[in-house]
Amino acid sequence: MALKTLMLVCLLVAAMALIPPIAEAQLGGLISGLLGLIRIQGTVFCTVDGNIGVNGTATPVFPYALVQLQCGGNVVSSSTTNGSGIFSILLDPLQFLVPSLINNCNLAVKTPLSNCNTSLPSIGGLSSTLQVIGSPVAGLLNITNIIPTGFGFLRA
Repeated sequence: MALKTLMLVCLLVAAMALIPPIAEAQLGGLISGLLGLIRIQGTVFCTVDGNIGVNGTATPVFPYALVQLQCGGNVVSSSTTNGSGIFSILLDPLQFLVPSLINNCNLAVKTPLSNCNTSLPSIGGLSSTLQVIGSPVAGLLNITNIIPTGFGFLRA
């Protein structure tokens, strides 16, 4: 009798081990979405194209600039650069699909460039498309890292 009970317990444990992969596949990644995060981050520089100077020359950053994530012309999230010109936007992967972000969204810097350097234009702004640079796992959390491909100046 004890042998039958042991066999039944082993069979149940083996069956339970197979359920999570099958369930996750059937839910279309919902479980990984619950344990995931999308992070868009970068640095905005105080130049006419918002990028670092040639050969890494000293380039001033653009502090306290409004950076918007726009998808299909709508602002879906925003951030303000810190004193070092760095911004970070966090998104829920259950609300945003990475391929859709890459193909349909862009970053727009709405603060006039003249705010960081009076010799730069006061009309127009910076815009950049997005690219994925990796998806490291931090414990149980899967983080998809996205960065700007490079800002360009758009006249208003």
